[in-house]
Amino acid sequence: MKNTRNQPVNILVSKLRPFAGHPFKVKDDEEMNTLIESVQTQGILSPLIVRPIENTDEYEVISGHRRLHAAVKAGITEVPALIVSLDRDATAIVLVDSNLHREHILPSEKAFAYKMKAETLAHKGYRTDLTSVQVAPKLATEQIAEDAGTSKDTIKRYIRLTNLIPEILQYVDDGRIAFTPAVELSYLNEQEQYDLLEQMELNDCTPSLSQACRFKKMSGEEGLTPEVIATVMSEEKANQREMFKVPMERIRKYVPNANTKQAEDFVMKACEHYHRYLLRQRDRDR
Repeated sequence: MKNTRNQPVNILVSKLRPFAGHPFKVKDDEEMNTLIESVQTQGILSPLIVRPIENTDEYEVISGHRRLHAAVKAGITEVPALIVSLDRDATAIVLVDSNLHREHILPSEKAFAYKMKAETLAHKGYRTDLTSVQVAPKLATEQIAEDAGTSKDTIKRYIRLTNLIPEILQYVDDGRIAFTPAVELSYLNEQEQYDLLEQMELNDCTPSLSQACRFKKMSGEEGLTPEVIATVMSEEKANQREMFKVPMERIRKYVPNANTKQAEDFVMKACEHYHRYLLRQRDRDR
């Protein structure tokens, strides 16, 4: 990655454009509000990374989409940025790698980021399938796994999520469908997924891993009908009896680094603490 300038320069936000098709969401949530407050009081501490858009005086953002959004919300008209000279493939790789180190990454963001990087590596000569001879270049998912410090199977499973319809993928991002069942559901065709979504919304439930595996098998063998999906989804699941759901975003500000299990434990401990407090209050009133 070659810097066209060694030091950051101030660029008008009106001259900056997001990287087309980038997979990372810029949301107006609690984290964004915190970032906006930081920008208002301290400015942009870490420069954006941008590249010139050919034949214009504008720039494409490689790293810093959230910081740019926060600056706009804060009313800032100029932001510091490092200008680099990169082609689109190199830009895509830098964008993915720089964003994957963020503290909170949604499953959908990982899925489309890994897919973007795999497609980019394919342009650079990496294999995208397992049918090539052994002397062929490294498999794209192997390189991504090496960079991410995980296995190529994990990368493949994340990329599978890009086959989910947006509504079901949102369930995954919200933590209402776990990663493993979601991968199994990704093998259903689009119509089957919409039929499943209808049952999920109608009954306010989601498929278990066992049900997701059955759906995948039936889809591959004979196809899934709405009637079959309704019958399977009507089965009572122990883990969904009288569930009380709280969006993860409401808990994040109290336990920002927690995974789903840790957040659940935190809520239970908070409930226990509050229960003891009420008991003490009752005793004092007596």
